[in-house]
Amino acid sequence: MRAALVILSVALISGCSMFYDREVQWETVPPKTFPVLKAVGYAPLAEQKADSAEQRMLMAMKASKLEAYKELAEQVYGQKVDYKVTMQQAVVGNDKLKGSIQGVIKGARVVKTYPVGEFYATEMELDFKQVYEIYQNSAPVRRIKSVKYY
Repeated sequence: MRAALVILSVALISGCSMFYDREVQWETVPPKTFPVLKAVGYAPLAEQKADSAEQRMLMAMKASKLEAYKELAEQVYGQKVDYKVTMQQAVVGNDKLKGSIQGVIKGARVVKTYPVGEFYATEMELDFKQVYEIYQNSAPVRRIKSVKYY
């Protein structure tokens, strides 16, 4: 009985030591290609609630930038679409369509901001190489390169 207990203890101890006697080497895994997404946002100057033309222009610039961000988020995350219709509504043409986008865009840059007639436009781009570098600094994507057991 005592011999069996000693053998069982030695087996358990040696089995656990396998987990502590190893060296794991990691390597980062960069993607093969990095796409560059482009988006344009527009905002009407006349619809901006401000006292002066300069304030309307600044507000339209900010609104067009937000529209460009929305466009980038839609490209990155997609758009959720809810559509509801009943037979009675289908005949009358009273469809209910609702869309939403949610996400975080990091690393986008404004390429150009300019007036277009009665609108203000902002062109933006999102280079996924920069996005990859941002995330490598915060949460690197890694895979096991090699494992050595001692």
